[in-house]
Amino acid sequence: MRRRIRRTRRVRSIYHPYQGRRRGGGWILPVAVAVIVLLVVGCLAAHWISLERESKLLTPTGTMVDVGGEQMHIYTEGSGEETLVFLSGGGTCSPVLDFKSLYSLLSTNYRVAVIERFGYGCSGDSGGRSRDIDTILEDSRAALLSAGVAGPYVLCPHSMSGLEAIRWAQKYPEEVKAIAGLDMAVPAAYEEMPINPVTLRLGQFAVRSGLARLVPGLADGDAVRCGTLSDEEAAAYRAFFYRRTASPDMLAEAAAVKTSAKDVAAGGTPQVPMLLFLSDGSGGTGFSTDEWRGFQRDYLSGVENGQSVELDCPHYVHDYEYVRISEELRDFLQSLPQ
Repeated sequence: MRRRIRRTRRVRSIYHPYQGRRRGGGWILPVAVAVIVLLVVGCLAAHWISLERESKLLTPTGTMVDVGGEQMHIYTEGSGEETLVFLSGGGTCSPVLDFKSLYSLLSTNYRVAVIERFGYGCSGDSGGRSRDIDTILEDSRAALLSAGVAGPYVLCPHSMSGLEAIRWAQKYPEEVKAIAGLDMAVPAAYEEMPINPVTLRLGQFAVRSGLARLVPGLADGDAVRCGTLSDEEAAAYRAFFYRRTASPDMLAEAAAVKTSAKDVAAGGTPQVPMLLFLSDGSGGTGFSTDEWRGFQRDYLSGVENGQSVELDCPHYVHDYEYVRISEELRDFLQSLPQ
């Protein structure tokens, strides 16, 4: 009996200190949660202060027009016989600044127009309007006409807006003189392109909460790093980044894009002159060089007057090779029948 009692005491003498250590470490989780909450609250407060300070940089430089009861921003510059309409890729926070390095080289001879879709740049939100390809197209056409920019147009789409340009030529061929694709996406690319809503939502949270401001250089897009923006324009671009990244309309476009691509594919290949500038696939496409260029080459094979120019640069080609693109585009436009 005594042996059993001694063994029981020995077990207790080992067990109790261990239990005490477990109870003592219970403060770690609450402290960690508190630190995270304080970090988010602090970032959010600093973000709101910064947004207020940056608001003076967001003055529209073009014309605000009414489209379906909401405001869209159309920027125009230059004059000439041809009208070049720039259509931005999905998620580009400030199309007017993003395309500036290129269109500033062209506006001496051509009229340039940049459309900022709902949820982009200085444009307002759509108010819940559908972001399918046909609605986006009709919004663009209405905005241009309201701004006094008449066709026919040479459409210059980047990335996702390649779908809009093709749809435009399908439905209104008399309005489209040519398409000059700035590494534009074609319908087949979206059959394999992964689109993760959770990742998009996390990006939205990071920007809306101000956590994105903790990452140095995150707001410096290719237009800032590689283009010809002035210091003031670069500051404005960063301000747009923190206000417009992953806007509700951008997320709605992403959610609808695969269906939109199928609709465009079903419409066939429009026979308008096309000049496509092809990137090396890096910088946002999610495909290898051969895969990405293959989509566009295959599409061009069905176009009678179609040609391509391969560029050794990432996806935002107009921020890297703006000089060469402007020269090639001039030659292309001069070759078009008048």
